[in-house]
This record gives sequence, structure tokens and C-alpha cells, in this order.
Amino acid sequence: MNDHPVIARIRLNPRSRDVQRDLRDATQMHRTVMRMVPDNLGNAPRLQAGLLYRLEETDTSSTLLVQATTLDTSRLPTRYGHADIKSLAPMFTALRKGIGVRYRIVLNPAKRERLPLETKGKRGRIVPLNGSDADQWWLRRATEAGLDLHLLTPTTMEPARPRGQHAPRMRHSLLRYDGTATITDPDALRHAVIHGIGRGKPYGAGLLSLAPAPTA
Repeated sequence: MNDHPVIARIRLNPRSRDVQRDLRDATQMHRTVMRMVPDNLGNAPRLQAGLLYRLEETDTSSTLLVQATTLDTSRLPTRYGHADIKSLAPMFTALRKGIGVRYRIVLNPAKRERLPLETKGKRGRIVPLNGSDADQWWLRRATEAGLDLHLLTPTTMEPARPRGQHAPRMRHSLLRYDGTATITDPDALRHAVIHGIGRGKPYGAGLLSLAPAPTA
């Protein structure tokens, strides 16, 4: 996989029927973002493309962030939105141990429930986490990803649900975390940015964004 993926910032056109559909249906949104990566990537095209995305909404606008090894925004539906693409190579070059950063990530905090011994051989169900349990989950994952968190501010998201006969049942809710941290392991952090964190990646979770922390 390319060590330097690119990221597209797409300011969505609220008048587009394709945009309106995708904002209502997480399955359709996933299909739309997958249009931007090359065809014929095998049985796991999202993984092969390194595709991650996050929807950012305000009262007045919606912006879609899409990261992958390569992206072709011309394959989006007509008048879907205005897209800017940039390489993440400069950010990766700047990652150093001890540097302060601001971060943002949407996550699906969850754990696999243990089953009684008599059900040996079966996998436990996935249980969503919230409140302090979700915060502690993110603290642990952030540490593994090479970040020492100083501040974490959770915001409950209202994701569009997957629709359609074969759409998976949503077993989770999404939380956005914003805050500041110090880099402790640049290699682990690079891996986390490229591959994402946690579950729910096909539905807008896992994309870790970094920016320099403000100086005092």
C-alpha cells in the first residue's frame, strides 16, 4: 500500500438528489465513495484501496472527507459537490515523537461479549459502548495508535442507517472525538492514520485527522 495516501475534501451540493439520498442512506453513501477508487480491486476493494471517510455536518453545510491510496473525484455523480484533493505526505513527514497535535475521529466503540463455557466455539455478540466506557475504549486505542491524549471531547453522531434488503443491521452508534494529544510513537500513528481505527469503517468511522496543536 502507498505510504502516502491522498485525501479529498468534498463540499456537498445540498440541491443534488444523489447527495440527499446518500445523507439518508449509509449504504448508498458507501457505494458513492467507492466510485472514486479504481475498479477490479478483488474481494475486499475498500481494504485494497485503503478507503476511509467521514461526514462533517454543520447547520449550513455538509463536507465529506475521503482518504485512499488514489482517488478520482470525476467519477462522482454530476454536481455532487466541489472537491479538493491533497497528498498526506507532508503530514506524515512532520510526525515526530513529542509533537503536540489536534485530532478528530468518528468511532464505533464496541466490545465482543463473552459467552458462557457451554457455548464454546461460538463468537460473542458485539456490544456498543457509550459514556465513560466509550471514553476509556478510545483512550486505550489512542495509546496503541501512538497518542498520549490530553483532552477528549465526545459528540454523539446521528449516522444515516444502512438500507436495503441485504444491508447489515447497525449494531452501534457513532461518537466523534475531538481533542489534543502528544505523539508518542510516530510509526504506530502513521499506521493508524492509513488503516483507520475500530469498527464501522464502511459507514464513516475510523478516519483519524491530525493538525498541529496551537502554541501557547
